[in-house]
Amino acid sequence: MGVRSGILYLVSGPSGSGKSTLCRRLEAEGEAEFSVSCTTRPPREGEVNGRDYHFLDRDEFRQRVDAGEFLEHAVVHGNFYGTLRSEVVDRLSQGRDVVMDIDVQGAAQVRSIEDTAIQTALVDLFVMPPDERELEARLTGRGTDSKDVIALRLRNAIKEMAHWPDYSYRLISATREEDYSRFKALLVAERMRVSRLGES
Repeated sequence: MGVRSGILYLVSGPSGSGKSTLCRRLEAEGEAEFSVSCTTRPPREGEVNGRDYHFLDRDEFRQRVDAGEFLEHAVVHGNFYGTLRSEVVDRLSQGRDVVMDIDVQGAAQVRSIEDTAIQTALVDLFVMPPDERELEARLTGRGTDSKDVIALRLRNAIKEMAHWPDYSYRLISATREEDYSRFKALLVAERMRVSRLGES
């Protein structure tokens, strides 16, 4: 049997949906490699350059956009975010699974890429809380943002949640363990898809 193609597990959801925790746990358990995004926002306390994000200034970000180094990029909450091609394409060609924590703008860009390898690899999932009340509770419970930032994130989250029908799969959040069990099960199922298996 040949090497199966890698899976590009594209995961979106509003702030507070738990998507980042799911992606990081998948990586920690060795199930997939995390695609570290670039951003122009300043690091939060405890964040490490190259692990949480590649922190770039706006000029460097724009230079990399102009050089065609990004698979996707977007402006979110007033800052630039993007995924470098180098974080994804080589790994997929080697049969390694890559998980991307990405906003709806970036996800739409990835879906529109006319590259057979990307389209074959793509599995997209939208993670969302059961309702707006739960979302607000999660955003407030973080304790890391001001009331104004929380209000902005809540407004943006509600807009984002309108995009769930654009995705192939949707996960409505319950408990952390239930969410992770379903999240991992989708990846495991996609690995068994016949079209991903190499010729014998």
